[in-house]
Amino acid sequence: MNTKIRYASLGLLAMVALYTGIWAYFFPKGWHENFPGFGLSWLPQLGPYNEHLAKDSGAMFLALGILTVIALRSVRNNRLVQTTGAVWLVFNVLHFTYHMQHLDMYNTRDQVLNVVFLGALLLVAALLLVPVRPARQDGTR
Repeated sequence: MNTKIRYASLGLLAMVALYTGIWAYFFPKGWHENFPGFGLSWLPQLGPYNEHLAKDSGAMFLALGILTVIALRSVRNNRLVQTTGAVWLVFNVLHFTYHMQHLDMYNTRDQVLNVVFLGALLLVAALLLVPVRPARQDGTR
């Protein structure tokens, strides 16, 4: 894997984490009513608003975001990037699995978007498990 793919993967995950985390933690009611935004609303179908749960979700996403930004700044550190990828992969596998079991709550468009977006995040996290080959003495890979 090359570092450009790592930068893109970590950058995407960091944006998702910080977008979700800031919104959920600091504006939990609005997050519950309007997530993921862009005219869509996916959370009310899953149950009533719970401020504690929303803020805990936000805090978890903020923590993931901080870890991901640190990994982004050390993109050649295989151990750090792979650990970050593993953490995201555990979250995304469990998150994806839950939502695949509850797609019946959504209309067809939202079902497709859930599968595509959550599946893409799972694949992006898995990409981070691939190590970057060290540069050779002559500067090539």
